[in-house]
Amino acid sequence: MDNVLNTKLQHPSEQIVQVISRIYNRGLTTTSGGNISIIDENGDIWVTPSGVDKGTLRPGDIICVKKDGRIIGPHKPSSEFPFHKAIYQIRPDIKAIIHAHPPALVSFSIVRQIPNTSVISQARHICGPIGYAGYALPGSEKLGEVIAEEFKKGYLAIIMENHGTVLGGSDLVNAFQRFEALEFCARTILYGKTIGVPKYLTDAQLYAFDSQLPEPLQEMEAVTYPSDEREKRAEICNIVHRACNQGLMISSYGTVSTRWKENDFLITPTNIARWDLELGDIVQIKGGRREPGKIPSRATWLHQEIYRQNPEINSIIFTQPPYLMAFGCTMTPFDVRTIPESWIFLQDVPLLPFGAHFHGKNEILDHISSGVSALIIQNDAFMVTGDKLLQTFDRLEVAEFSAKSLVMSTPIGELKPIDNQQVEELRVAFKKMIPEKKRIMK
Repeated sequence: MDNVLNTKLQHPSEQIVQVISRIYNRGLTTTSGGNISIIDENGDIWVTPSGVDKGTLRPGDIICVKKDGRIIGPHKPSSEFPFHKAIYQIRPDIKAIIHAHPPALVSFSIVRQIPNTSVISQARHICGPIGYAGYALPGSEKLGEVIAEEFKKGYLAIIMENHGTVLGGSDLVNAFQRFEALEFCARTILYGKTIGVPKYLTDAQLYAFDSQLPEPLQEMEAVTYPSDEREKRAEICNIVHRACNQGLMISSYGTVSTRWKENDFLITPTNIARWDLELGDIVQIKGGRREPGKIPSRATWLHQEIYRQNPEINSIIFTQPPYLMAFGCTMTPFDVRTIPESWIFLQDVPLLPFGAHFHGKNEILDHISSGVSALIIQNDAFMVTGDKLLQTFDRLEVAEFSAKSLVMSTPIGELKPIDNQQVEELRVAFKKMIPEKKRIMK
């Protein structure tokens, strides 16, 4: 099983088409808006064309601007090519650039603010400090100069005044992770402001997050891949890709695991882009040891304890859906008594303080062992458990839909929840679908 990202092996034109398709299909740019480029080892720049539908781009549409200035391809290069070229000239460490107009980041652009990436635990590390470029005419040499001046300061992500955003990376995967993380922060802040007041992590909290990793599990001496194990690998990959496509997970964050046999399980790795996850990237945990040569999720210890203490749980998802994280960053109570399905699938969803997920803490384990199937960790993640992985993913979808409805309803009126009598009717009618409370929470 190969542990190399597909995009690392693809031609620049194929990489660009793949990423611009993701951006367009997620509604983060328009048919005519945005552009992507890659500079190769020869100094040639591959860039999206001007005036070609972003929803139907093919590798043959991508333009190559040779180092000597010759243009190869059936179209004109993007009108924004001058600032791509300017960035590459002054930042040789940057090998890929993404420019787009995602609505949340444009919102910050038009009020001339920069999103605070400390709203989510790992985002500041991924994005780095954010620059701000003043307005200049799109496609002009002046715009290239203004943006290049910001990149000279060492930034990899820049808000463009009344325009959008531009981000660089060591490769296109790296640039796309930065783009997703910054756009996710912007949406989380905007949704959070709709329902409350966002709280941001302090430097001390961010340091604690980075410092609390447990020692890695010891490696197995030998590993086998029977057919039932490989089937579960495929199931995890399918769910992760589905979550990415639906905006429930981003490249740089998301952990999915499923029980295999007894307390052995399979889990997503660390430092692998979720969009590009392959069967060979999944990490087998057997007898408390990890598959050789692979680093599992930093939350592996918690998944291991949940499986050990709760034999009825067979799958776990940790992720950061933006509407749910609006509740997580404001610590606004998440009341799922909106429609019958939400309460049946989720019931009470506790809000836990930042740090409850750190190694050695028992707060999450206590809630899960009491029968809670989903919870929100402040400024970090939404966690959901279940029997089958598809059931767990369904709970994730229902939770994010419920959170979205609550956020969208805030400007028009106060929530009128299902009352206690209606809840009791649901409890009786759907008893088999409702997790049993095994003991009283401490």
